[in-house]
Order: sequence, then C-alpha cells, then structure tokens
Amino acid sequence: MRENELRHTPVENEMRFYESVKRGDLDGVRALATPLGGEGFGVLSTDNLRNLKYHMVITVSFITRFCVEGGMERETAYNLSDLYIRLTDNARTADEINEIHSECITDFTERMAKINKSSSYCYQVTKCIEYINAHLHERLVIGDIANELGLSVQYLSKLFHAETGMTLNRYILKKRIDAACQMLKYSDYEAVDIGSFLSFSSHSHFIQKFKQETGLTPKQYRAKYYNSATGIKGGVKFNSD
Repeated sequence: MRENELRHTPVENEMRFYESVKRGDLDGVRALATPLGGEGFGVLSTDNLRNLKYHMVITVSFITRFCVEGGMERETAYNLSDLYIRLTDNARTADEINEIHSECITDFTERMAKINKSSSYCYQVTKCIEYINAHLHERLVIGDIANELGLSVQYLSKLFHAETGMTLNRYILKKRIDAACQMLKYSDYEAVDIGSFLSFSSHSHFIQKFKQETGLTPKQYRAKYYNSATGIKGGVKFNSD
C-alpha cells in the first residue's frame, strides 16, 4: 500500500461522518459520505463483492453504536443493524450493496433527526412517545396512556398537540403505518397478520388507513417495495472525491 501511495481515510473524517448521522444531519452526511469500499477504505478481501460486504458490516456497526449513544432505543438500533447486515449478506452484486448502503445511512440519519427533534419535547410528551412506541402492538387508549403518565386525558391531549402539531390518535396511526411499511418491505408476514399484530380493528380498516397514508394498498406497497434496497426515498448521494 505504501508503494502504491494508498492511504486510509483520516479518522477525523470518519468521525465527522458518524457524528452527522448521530445528529440527524442529512445535509452533513451527504457532504461527508463517500462510496463504500472506495478510496481510503482499505482492502479487506481480494474479492470485490466480499470486500464491499465487509466494509458494509463495519459501517453498520459503527452507525448503530453512534445512534444508540445519540438516544436511539437499543432494541430499535440493533434490529435495524441486523436487517441491513442480512440484506447485505443476501446481496449478489456491488450495485445492490451500494443501494443498501445508501438506504441504511438515510434510514438511520432520518430516524436520528426525529429523535433529536422529539428530545426537545417536554418530559410528559417524551414519556408519552416512548410509551406509544413500546405498545404499538397493543390496543392504545388515550385514557390508559394518560393514567400511565398520571395526567388527565384533556391535559395530555392538549399538551401533545401543542408540542408535536399532531393529535395523539393521529400520531399513533402514523407510527402504526410506519411499522406496517417496514414489515411489508422486510418480512414475509401476510398483510392481514400485520394489521392484526398492529391492533387495527379489522383487515378492511387496516387497508383503508394504510391507503389513506401511503396512497397504496398493503398489497400494492409490498409488490413495489418488498425486499428492495430502494424502498426508502431520497438515498444519500456520495462524493466521488
């Protein structure tokens, strides 16, 4: 490597990139991101595809730990890590891996942006959001959430709307649809089972609400995005420098 004047990427550049993901700074990530396995990454295998996979696993591992440190729930972070490593393991071409890489960075960064935004909420709203995230698979009643937090329904509803700009019911629906999208893209569960797991009152109710939010039925959404590395819009574009 010395003879060929090959050098690894400076540690400072790597740390700035991971810190940008941690902050949810998508513009910063786009400015600092470089193609996976490109100049400065080092050669971990003489097989190009295996080399990319090794670098992808390293990148996911670092991103996961930075995001946990930044406030992402540990279980969420490691589930995402497992997901992207499995997708990488199943990839058969360099283009597939690069698409997964782009999606992974975008996904983690956008999630961290939401987390950092929610961290500015007051204690009661933050605890309310945490409760909802932990109980999406159960029947969520605002009265039960309010009791859990020791607040009145009226006060919690007013406070939540004032800080988030959404009603509690709207937020719960949005989180359930987001979860359904992930399950339709990356699992083999039938749509009827996903709707039941996420506590929709019936399959027809699930289809109706899903289409209102996404413009597609669950069946159409799966046909378009199932196991696809391009499922998340707006992937990171990399510098060639």
